[in-house]
Amino acid sequence: MKTYLRILLCVVICLAVGYLSSITTQSGIKTWYPTIEKPVFNPPNWVFAPVWTMLFILMGIAAGRVWNQLETNKELVKKGLLFFAIQLALNALWSYLFFGLNNILLALVEIILLWLVIFETYLIFKQIDKKASYLLLPYLAWVGFATILTASIYWLNR
Repeated sequence: MKTYLRILLCVVICLAVGYLSSITTQSGIKTWYPTIEKPVFNPPNWVFAPVWTMLFILMGIAAGRVWNQLETNKELVKKGLLFFAIQLALNALWSYLFFGLNNILLALVEIILLWLVIFETYLIFKQIDKKASYLLLPYLAWVGFATILTASIYWLNR
């Protein structure tokens, strides 16, 4: 498969996961989310869609770049893409736990695990393609912020 097709496929997969996650999120944003206490640093709702769209695009480019190194380091690339797939699944799961089940504590535990898996993905990607790993840094930072936000929401609503 051509380099750009791999990157495009990874971007499409990431955006599709983001879109499917947003379905659960949208119902919770309209019903449950307005009723809970949020910290003063909680961003307005309109910020999340463009930020996540950009992050999913960067994630897809990173995964595609790593996939393109399959012939040079097969085992490490497979490991990196496995961790990437796990973090993508955990990303989607957080939306379901938080907005679908309205379980802030479980979402908090899960987002900590998500951040750790993203960090491990970053470390593996760094061994394969440094530019790909750098593309994950905004995602790592945003999920770090989201972890603090989730912890704050949990604290305010316990």
